Amino acid sequence: MITVIGNTGINFNAAAGSGVTVALVGWLIVFAALVLLVIVFTQVPKLIYYNSRKLHKQKTKQSIVTDDDLHIAGDVSAAISTALYLFFDEMHDEESNVITIKRVRKIYSPWSSKIYGLRTWPGK
Repeated sequence: MITVIGNTGINFNAAAGSGVTVALVGWLIVFAALVLLVIVFTQVPKLIYYNSRKLHKQKTKQSIVTDDDLHIAGDVSAAISTALYLFFDEMHDEESNVITIKRVRKIYSPWSSKIYGLRTWPGK
């Protein structure tokens, strides 16, 4: 199969046999995914910051919102995170912390017998 791009003919059958095409497509997919992740991770905080400034403007009816209006102190963040941790920790059931060990009589089975182990040579 020869595809003509402009005036140049490219034979893709020769490249497909060696696996170069698959490798290049794989590299391009991974590189595109990494670029997309970089864009997402750099733009999402900016969108959140913009949205919080916009909501703060609507609530307070101010024309200009400074960074001090949106800043949350470290001790307040620590108190909120501690409260959330304790709240989600209490959602689990309390257990009695008692371990009961009962002896169970095992029925003989040749599948679990130790006399048929591989330490002895078979066929004596």
